[in-house]
Amino acid sequence: MRPIGVIHSPYAQKFAVPRQPGLVRAARATIELQGAAAHSDSVRGLEQFSHLWVMFVFHQTQAQGWKPLVRPPRLGGNKKLGVFATRSTFRPNPIGLSVVELEAVRIDGEQVFIDVIGGDWVNQTPVLDIKPYIPYADAINNAQGGFAQSSPATLPTVFSAEATVQIEALTTKYPQLRLLIEQVLAQDPRPAYQNTSHDLDKTYGMTLYDVNIRWQVVNQQNHVISVVKGF
Repeated sequence: MRPIGVIHSPYAQKFAVPRQPGLVRAARATIELQGAAAHSDSVRGLEQFSHLWVMFVFHQTQAQGWKPLVRPPRLGGNKKLGVFATRSTFRPNPIGLSVVELEAVRIDGEQVFIDVIGGDWVNQTPVLDIKPYIPYADAINNAQGGFAQSSPATLPTVFSAEATVQIEALTTKYPQLRLLIEQVLAQDPRPAYQNTSHDLDKTYGMTLYDVNIRWQVVNQQNHVISVVKGF
């Protein structure tokens, strides 16, 4: 298979990426079609659909291989399940599948861009295919979600005075930065084995776009310490 394009997303590193699509709606991403796929005819009629299936490559984990058993973060990282009973990124074939909301299709000369909402991809993720989401066939009533039947609990986020000032200084370039940080941290991106840690001094960091965010978790609440531009 050959990639048909690449994804431009705010997630500069795997650590901050939500574990499922659609959880962080403030995350805007753009699929840039490339090669023979970058043709206006390839997307003709696509704007009729509200959502898309995007097939992509887990390019940052494929070199690490896979195992038949994995530890889903949803189960605290302690219980093992078969890889095919999970959405682990470590798979025999490193292929991912996400449904996202279509925001716009843009054609600029010979370039074709597809803007979407709620993607769960690291920046520069290769795209293998795009298909329209068909409600009558793809939405299944009374489907069973196993250990992930309901959405996970989220954590509230507060910002220090310093972080608030820093975000305001970045508003012109990143108008939804505060909301993006809130929605990403609400999903608790920490490793599952640390989610119940009582180490209140632990400081975490992530990069969104080219902005470094540092925070702590105190009493099940995210406390953003700083938001600084630069890798």
